[in-house]
Amino acid sequence: MTESRLRVTAVDALRGLVMIVMALDHTRDFLSDEAMNFSPETLVRTTPALFFTRWATHICAPVFLFTAGMAARLRMERGVAPRQMSWYLATRALWLILIEVTVMRLAMNYTFDLRYPVFLIILWALGWSMIALAALVHLPPRAVGALGLAVIVLHNTLDAVTPAQFGPLAWLWTIVHQPGLLSFGGITAVAGYPVLPWMGVMAAGFSAAEIYTWTAERRLRVLRLAGTAGIIGFVVLRFINGYGDPSPWSQQGSPAMSIVSFLNTTKYPPSLVFLLMTLGPAALLLAWLERRSPGEHHPFVVFGREPFAYYVVHFWLLHAVASVATFLRYGPGAWTFFWHPLPSMGGAREMFPPDLGYSLGWVYVAWIALVTALYPFCLWLSRVKARRGHWWLSYL
Repeated sequence: MTESRLRVTAVDALRGLVMIVMALDHTRDFLSDEAMNFSPETLVRTTPALFFTRWATHICAPVFLFTAGMAARLRMERGVAPRQMSWYLATRALWLILIEVTVMRLAMNYTFDLRYPVFLIILWALGWSMIALAALVHLPPRAVGALGLAVIVLHNTLDAVTPAQFGPLAWLWTIVHQPGLLSFGGITAVAGYPVLPWMGVMAAGFSAAEIYTWTAERRLRVLRLAGTAGIIGFVVLRFINGYGDPSPWSQQGSPAMSIVSFLNTTKYPPSLVFLLMTLGPAALLLAWLERRSPGEHHPFVVFGREPFAYYVVHFWLLHAVASVATFLRYGPGAWTFFWHPLPSMGGAREMFPPDLGYSLGWVYVAWIALVTALYPFCLWLSRVKARRGHWWLSYL
């Protein structure tokens, strides 16, 4: 295996690892009895076990955006011209946004009923970040990285700015920086992933891919230093309780819950502290994976090379499992609520049985089964792409 091949494999493996972790969060959404009643970040109700089940998955979105930026740069290093890359990023972005508001809406809710909102989440953020990167790829990569870092570090200065200050353009600020509801022509959407900081993460990843033109020794040293610095920066900024996160931590009734409060950083939009907390460990993981050199058939690599298909299919599988479990448990009575969004997906809680869902232990069992079932599918798709090489396969 050549060194350049190893480098790409390490990036794929990191993405695949966090995709496995991501599936745990979504399994919790579809099956957990606690998820049907409250958010795991609700300190007055959560438990350490539930919180850390959620917290462990925070690394996923930052790694998706960061490695997407890296992947774009690596493609250009292999000879793709900036103009070609711009076209690919822009068209793939529009494809992701379309899938978000159609296929993923149906996967989550089983309905296009306009009474329920459209969720603009990870594919939405990826799409708009790719559109921004499509313009930025014409700049020197280090300039792109400097811009990305500036957005990551400085965007929390905008926390006090509210959509109302923009008058008729309030919707634009909701999309850019402050999560909230949007309404267009009778359709309500939840802008859960304000795009500005995610654009910064992708731009930073694009520039950071330069490390794959360095020697392995230098690259690993920089990854370890960057990862350690990120973790230290997170601890210091979070402890100070000043700049970097709009939600300060506080002492709780027990040491465990005080730690929960300390780690309960802001994801929507991702604060500077949140990104240090997640991308710092991600850099260390990337160095570790390169040293481990996982093979072509390793689950991390297989899943990491088929992120889009994995993401879409795993949602449909989870909803199917939840549906079967619901009918087995409630029988024909399930028809009265089956076609409505689950409470964890924005549905009305009073429409569902009070005992809906299963314990956290069963969530973990279902997660392991889900990931195991997805492996042969992703391996098959990866082989099809390698064998046939059609251009349209790169959009799957």
